[in-house]
Amino acid sequence: MYLDFRDRLGIGTLFTAVISMLSREQGSIIYRPALPPSYPLAVRNPYLSTWMPSDQVKTLPYAEPQFWTGQSLSWSVMARVDGETYSLMNGKNAGDDIFPAVVSSAEYTSTHSIFTLSAGPATFTLDFFSPVSPSNHLRQSLPFSYLTVSISKAAANSIQIYSSIDDRWVGKQENSNQNFQKKDTTAIFSLGVNNSVLYEERNDMATWGEAIFASRPMPISNLSFASGTRENVRSSFIRTGKLDGNDHWLPGGIVALSHDLGIVTSSQSVTFAVGYVREEAVDYLGTPYTGYYRANYPGTPEAVAYFLDDYQDALQESLRFDLELSTKAKAIAGQKYADIVALSTRQAYGAIDLTIPNESLDIDDTLAFVKEISSDGNLNTVDVIMPAFPLYYAMNPDYIRLLLEPMMRYLAAGRWREPYVIHDMGSHYPNATGHDSQQAEPMPIEECGNLMVLALAYVRATGDRAWVAKYQDIMRPYADYLVDNGVDIAEQLSSNDAAGPLANETNLAIKAAVGIKAFGQLTGRIEYSRIGKERADLFFNQRLGTDRQKTHFVLQYPDKPASWKIPYNLYPDVLLDLGTFPPEVHHMSSTFFKSVRGEYGVPLDSRQDWAKSDWNIWLAATFDLDTRDEFVEDLWTFMTNGKHNWPFSDRYVATSAKGASPGVPILCRARPTVGGHFALMALNGPRSLWSTVPGAMESPNTMDDEGLETQREEL
Repeated sequence: MYLDFRDRLGIGTLFTAVISMLSREQGSIIYRPALPPSYPLAVRNPYLSTWMPSDQVKTLPYAEPQFWTGQSLSWSVMARVDGETYSLMNGKNAGDDIFPAVVSSAEYTSTHSIFTLSAGPATFTLDFFSPVSPSNHLRQSLPFSYLTVSISKAAANSIQIYSSIDDRWVGKQENSNQNFQKKDTTAIFSLGVNNSVLYEERNDMATWGEAIFASRPMPISNLSFASGTRENVRSSFIRTGKLDGNDHWLPGGIVALSHDLGIVTSSQSVTFAVGYVREEAVDYLGTPYTGYYRANYPGTPEAVAYFLDDYQDALQESLRFDLELSTKAKAIAGQKYADIVALSTRQAYGAIDLTIPNESLDIDDTLAFVKEISSDGNLNTVDVIMPAFPLYYAMNPDYIRLLLEPMMRYLAAGRWREPYVIHDMGSHYPNATGHDSQQAEPMPIEECGNLMVLALAYVRATGDRAWVAKYQDIMRPYADYLVDNGVDIAEQLSSNDAAGPLANETNLAIKAAVGIKAFGQLTGRIEYSRIGKERADLFFNQRLGTDRQKTHFVLQYPDKPASWKIPYNLYPDVLLDLGTFPPEVHHMSSTFFKSVRGEYGVPLDSRQDWAKSDWNIWLAATFDLDTRDEFVEDLWTFMTNGKHNWPFSDRYVATSAKGASPGVPILCRARPTVGGHFALMALNGPRSLWSTVPGAMESPNTMDDEGLETQREEL
């Protein structure tokens, strides 16, 4: 099986350690480490996001993968063993000449999804590998993913391996085109749209780029290729084990690659690359930005060839990454927490494009753009970056700056004239065109507080004082907005806009207090640190934000003693050791939230039956260990309950108390906000997970007010 393939690379022991986790067996299939709602197959950016719903794994030979939105994509894998053809994945409507293989196991790690199947006398594994390499911008930015098909059990069998995709990958199947080229020995198909419109989407799929499907012959294989109708291309492989070139292209066709391995007596493997390239990837204020990788490989053939060349190094890195993440997560909060963060990793990075200017290809002007997947598609939404930031903080805090920088430049240019921080950098991805009309969704306290926390987290983690010095004059009016508006809070939205606007929302008041203190720490201005502490005293010690018995924070103040909302905005106070609120706050919450748990955890507030997984893990990171572990257990139970098959949803029904069926997702799928699940890991410190880059400013515990004044003078 899969381990044998790794053993050939000399790293079988390492991978054995990675997957020596809990397994779940349902019927004849073993699921390691758990049964997720959906398996990431090729998940690299907003337009390369392909998944296999877990309820289709039992019938994987017939199952069609899906784009994150749920529309089907054809991605077929077949194997021919001693003249008999078996479908390993997506052989739907294949006819009597193709036999279904038998699925025996399904596994996932933070970077791999692996399926093991038996096909006659041979055993195959499908390894879908999407690299996650936070400190390697070149590797992280490449818009491709690997599929490795390996034979781990064969006894002198003649074996050929086939894979194909269709033109549904380009969004407009009815108007598709096909091209084939070679780069040395690498065979590359590209699928596009005739007369495509720049930056146009259909059903959240890009239509102005090209889907890529490629492979190269291995030392032990002969590679053939074909394009044309599904029936003609497949029948050629079924009859002969080879493909016979390209037919006239018609929309609805497929492109296919086949490896003839000959007689196989030991473990062998072949690798395919699948991807989606956009030369002009994002429109940033009228300037096209392209993938970072194009500074090294400006042409697609060169980029694809490099991606395949990089496979061994990327694989070695991924196995070590998987092992470190699993080991550290398990040590922090147990196996179930490790299961959660492993499934969250590819999804969290899979909404991001890492870019440079398309004309200059200047890597000194690197910017990151993130899509608000599953809601309205906003671009670089501040309250999407905020819940995800524990992931960046723990792995590579530079991503905080890379994601904020597009907005900070826009604010510095004076194009946003409201007194509070802008909500996002564009109404819909990939158009980072700002909101010169001043008509962005208003979340005044939310976004001002978020900016203060994110900026401090970045500087604390990296020591990059020059960045905050550059923008502190831009930030100070937003800190003043929190000071002036953080007690008598006008009716407004928070990040949870589905819950509607509120006046005097306690959780927003907490955010304002923590944000003010964060700005004080960031700039060394003692008066802000003092005000932040005074606000915390007002809302907790003086009980403006709690019930009279001080058992919990209320949803609204004053005079709403029976209401409550999870006070997740306390998490940055703990993470950054700001000390805005006293420890008694967290003991209070640890006790209270045990009393309002539903079947799948604690809802967002007393009005709702739905929970937000990112905020719940944020809050759990502030709790006593016993309550923290209950929150982890609740999220794991939702993740594995088998009631849903979406990419990991961060919003779901947590309780049946209001009549809804619990444990099912609502609206949100594949969102990057699952980066918030790393909140427990981030408590170990910046770059505490998978980083080779040293550097951090002083420990948050070492700066008193005098030190802050010194820092202020330096800035």
